Amino acid sequence: MPVEIDTKTLLPAVMAIVREAGKIVMEVYETDFETFTKTDASPVTAADLKAEAYITPKLEALLPGVKVVGEEAASEGDVPTVGDEPFWLVDPVDGTKEFLNKNGEFTVNIALIVNKEPLLGVVLAPARDTLYAGVVGQGAVRRIGTAEPESISVRDVPEEGVTIVASRRHGDPELLKAFLGKRRLANTINAGSSLKFCLVASGEADLYPRFGPTCEWDTGAGDAVLRAAGGLITFEDGHTPFVYAKRADFLNPHFVAWGSLRQDS
Repeated sequence: MPVEIDTKTLLPAVMAIVREAGKIVMEVYETDFETFTKTDASPVTAADLKAEAYITPKLEALLPGVKVVGEEAASEGDVPTVGDEPFWLVDPVDGTKEFLNKNGEFTVNIALIVNKEPLLGVVLAPARDTLYAGVVGQGAVRRIGTAEPESISVRDVPEEGVTIVASRRHGDPELLKAFLGKRRLANTINAGSSLKFCLVASGEADLYPRFGPTCEWDTGAGDAVLRAAGGLITFEDGHTPFVYAKRADFLNPHFVAWGSLRQDS
């Protein structure tokens, strides 16, 4: 039986789940927490584990029958087969290294994937008390603290050139140089986690090229916010549409997140 999705009621519910998960994350962040190493050699803390343990049953109750793909469960071998059905993507703490360095650039992420594309996404930077949310086709918002939510959208590229946003810890300068080609580069912003998508979505940057390893839970929520704000994401070639459930292990190829700048610019 097809799942009925009412985004007008679903989005506020997901935002509330992300907010509560953010509180769980911050409770750990503000302590002398212990760091563990996963089988893939990446770091994990109690914040990742506790937040995902809270989020997963909440999402399962929100849309019964819709599977949840969470980073921490997947790292333990619990990777559901989603096929062509809708599914959730959860990254309870994206930017764990930023979390460890206590620079505030980590996020809690939930995305709903429908027809292999993100429909809805919520990104919370709990240390900054900043939330981004969007539904594709309905728009995106940013809420800082207790201020009223403000609509966000991608910008037209300024005459002085493009601003790119780059990972603090991943990337290949030569690949980036080749990708930029004749485009005039005005500025580079370094940022951690899915905040990079949000900077493009909010018109603070124009491009986020990623020439390094990611998984779908790293990209789903930020991708949804970006698309809701008028942007798009493609494979590295700039033309192939970026879809989800591409592989059983949910790994991504290289990709580019675009603001209003088109692929043939």
